Amino acid sequence: MRTRMLVLSALSGAALLATALPAEAADDGESPVGAAELLAKVKNCSRISQGDYRTDQSAATATVPVCGTDEAVFWEADMDIDCDGQVSTACNTRTDPSFQPQTAFKGSDGKYLDSAKVPYVVVPGPGPLWNYAASGIKGGGVAAVIHGDKVRYAVVGDTGPTGIIGEGSYALAQALGIDPDPKSGGTASGVTYILFKNSKASPIESPAAAVSAGEALARKFADGA
Repeated sequence: MRTRMLVLSALSGAALLATALPAEAADDGESPVGAAELLAKVKNCSRISQGDYRTDQSAATATVPVCGTDEAVFWEADMDIDCDGQVSTACNTRTDPSFQPQTAFKGSDGKYLDSAKVPYVVVPGPGPLWNYAASGIKGGGVAAVIHGDKVRYAVVGDTGPTGIIGEGSYALAQALGIDPDPKSGGTASGVTYILFKNSKASPIESPAAAVSAGEALARKFADGA
């Protein structure tokens, strides 16, 4: 749950998390969904937010709308690094001065999520611009996140400020090839977040569950009229 501005860089090439790689071809031989297929479905924005979000607290203007279809909500923004949740070697008060030991949503074991292990996205807290719950988005909901030609699947794991958008967990950034350092990492633009309505990965803390559910939802979304 983030209230600070992160110093961003566009570094790439970080090692990918094996558990966050896209699913292999389905049993019926259908290939995984590519970035171009998904981006083609979100090139036009039907705005559902009441205004635009800023990408950081210091941003001079708000430029990011939340868009929607019958199946999903989406936006294109930067990615700041959320390192909150369980204490780990990567995420703690030493590596992240703004570290918080909790996430808005918990795993099936009742524990807060581990940002270093669970690829998750951060949604803005309910506010005057948009209320994610009213759009069928909930904790553990499934998301497809695109950066360059990479598609990685994640869950909705945390909430942030009501007026700021564009944040993902340490594990999600690493899987996308984005520098996951909570102090200096992230990327300033070019990340597309697609959140599937009324979906849920089970258990929420399992990257494999997000991949399995995400691939099926992404294929249905890409193939839709």
